[in-house]
Amino acid sequence: MSVPLVVVGASLGGPDAIRTVLAGLPPEFPWAIAVVQHWRAENENLLPEAITRGSRLRVVTVRDKEPIQPGCIHIGPADYHLLVEEDHFALSLDSAVNYARPSIDLCFESAADALGADVVGIVLTGANDDGARGLARIKTLGGRALVQDPATAVCPTMPSAALCATTPDAVLSLHEISAWLVRAAGRMVPESR
Repeated sequence: MSVPLVVVGASLGGPDAIRTVLAGLPPEFPWAIAVVQHWRAENENLLPEAITRGSRLRVVTVRDKEPIQPGCIHIGPADYHLLVEEDHFALSLDSAVNYARPSIDLCFESAADALGADVVGIVLTGANDDGARGLARIKTLGGRALVQDPATAVCPTMPSAALCATTPDAVLSLHEISAWLVRAAGRMVPESR
């Protein structure tokens, strides 16, 4: 993969937080984005619809073996773990991790293992510690880590747990996360082939 993958994890309060971050990205944003939100299968259309209304990027609900597409928001379906492989996503019905399926940790860890330094992990609002371990793995393998400022979160438990697990590149408000991503994408120099 030649451009980074941004993996975003959220739980309680997540849909509004995710929409705010993604709405701040321009239509030419070049990186791929994967979203993992704790949600129930009966609400599976709510998140894609909400994000589509607020985003200028293309939004797709991931299917198994879906290619990772730059400039696209990939949403993990309800009740499946979203895993990252070198150039595509995989879906898993393995058991819940910390009572969650999808598990943010599993998505983040698989992204770090597959893509190393080409991953940006973002932990947003939530009521448990899912994502903390995965964000630490992203940092360990050379990726970048952003955490929503717990003081700005609907529920600060998840970003606080991430801050205890690793030292992020930045702790930011939702609008600052968007701005950070835009700046980072603008600084990326394409590899010559």
